[in-house]
Amino acid sequence: MFENLSDRLSKVVKNLRGQGRLTEANIQDTLREVRVALLEADVALPVVRDFIARVKEKAMGQEVLQSLTPGQQLIGVVHKELTALMGEQAAPLDFATQPPAVFLMAGLQGAGKTTSTGKLCRIIREAGKKKILVVSCDVYRPAAIEQLKTVAGQAGVDFFPSSSEQKPAAIAVAALDHARKHLYDVLIVDTAGRLHVDAAMMDEIKDLHTLLQPIETLFVVDAMQGQDAVNTAKAFNDVLPLTGVILTKLDGDARGGAALSVRHITGKPIKLVGVGEKLTGIEVFHPERMASRVLGMGDVLSLIEEAQRSVDHAEAMKTVQKLKSGKGFDLEDFKAQMQQMKKLGGLSSLVDKLPGAGKIGAGELAQGEKQMQRIEGIINSMTPEERRRPEILKASRKRRIAAGAGVQVQDVNRLLNQFEQAQKMMKSMGKGGLAKMMRGMKGMMPGM
Repeated sequence: MFENLSDRLSKVVKNLRGQGRLTEANIQDTLREVRVALLEADVALPVVRDFIARVKEKAMGQEVLQSLTPGQQLIGVVHKELTALMGEQAAPLDFATQPPAVFLMAGLQGAGKTTSTGKLCRIIREAGKKKILVVSCDVYRPAAIEQLKTVAGQAGVDFFPSSSEQKPAAIAVAALDHARKHLYDVLIVDTAGRLHVDAAMMDEIKDLHTLLQPIETLFVVDAMQGQDAVNTAKAFNDVLPLTGVILTKLDGDARGGAALSVRHITGKPIKLVGVGEKLTGIEVFHPERMASRVLGMGDVLSLIEEAQRSVDHAEAMKTVQKLKSGKGFDLEDFKAQMQQMKKLGGLSSLVDKLPGAGKIGAGELAQGEKQMQRIEGIINSMTPEERRRPEILKASRKRRIAAGAGVQVQDVNRLLNQFEQAQKMMKSMGKGGLAKMMRGMKGMMPGM
């Protein structure tokens, strides 16, 4: 998402190499480039002006610290100011009220409120064992209520039924009464959206807010809207006491401006970000980590947290033991590793969080994803015996596997050669040859 911005900022750093200190002249030229990069990323003009002014003030005349180049010094200042721009630190969800804690979801139609409601349920359940009820007050959009019912079922939470014949206020009051009587910890209310901000929608959601007195009023905004996202956030913030923002579609082709602008414009923290269609595609928003990703420095902490949530640890330990011994690592394990990577969001999601990832182009990533699908298809075309003992694969078996996977025999041979290399590397690691193993990995997978 921040690829273009990261590339431009990398060029800015290169231009400062070889200079002994940050001076007014080189700072001026550099900040001009940073300003253009931010404007191209669709960051709001007032935000760009304030940001550039703060960076200039902090960077002007600073002696380069020991072992730091001017480029590194400037990146340090930019990183710090980006973090401040997006809110300094993560803002947790608030549950400090008499149960049920009511969460009101607000936003335009199509921003992803209903899907975000399901994702929010997942985040809350992971944080602690809470009894959650969801209800839809969207009586205008066809099938909106049914959609939330489906999402609630996928999230494993209770759904309070409503119908399009009812008034939104009546639905909200009935749901709150039900939540109190049945001792729910959290009630999440999904509201109606419109294609644009209008007086009727604002009046309705203000009434719902008055009736429900929610502890959290979360504004759901589509990151791909760019400047419109910021304007819409401001409009809602003017009429509703928002407590936070959920930024959706952060994995899309948006230029990142909304993520950098919405906190500054509304004064409300971004609490969560959506990074995919699945209910698992949600992350707590950490400004410092996001600033690192913008600057191409990666986000290893988020990657570790995602791995802790998604990876099958028992399966991972079995693989570790096989790696240590250098024995028993077969094509079934090879396939299992790719499936674990899928749980982490695939190659593109992993690369996005790794330092220096901006150097890998979208074309290379797409090729890598395609190659992984092809490998999985080939392994799926094998019998369990063939996966355990690939040495039995002769010409006739290879032809059958290639036909089943829809590939050429050469593709099967290429996979077997790669697997053979991987086995050799496992043995090297088992004997303590880690450096040798790392050298051997070069070129094994696209983008490595």
